[in-house]
Amino acid sequence: MGDELLTVPEVMARLKLGRSTVYDLIRSRRLPSITIGRARRIPAAALRQFIDHQIAEAA
Repeated sequence: MGDELLTVPEVMARLKLGRSTVYDLIRSRRLPSITIGRARRIPAAALRQFIDHQIAEAA
């Protein structure tokens, strides 16, 4: 399994967004995530797809 899992703070840093905005993206299912116990994790591939989709929409 080569997919890296990112924490919410790591996603916040990569997107330069606040915590509530990242959780809003997760809640709205625009940014897929998984829950392990009480920890929320975002697959790096899902973040890459989200960014690619945002770029495509902006073009």
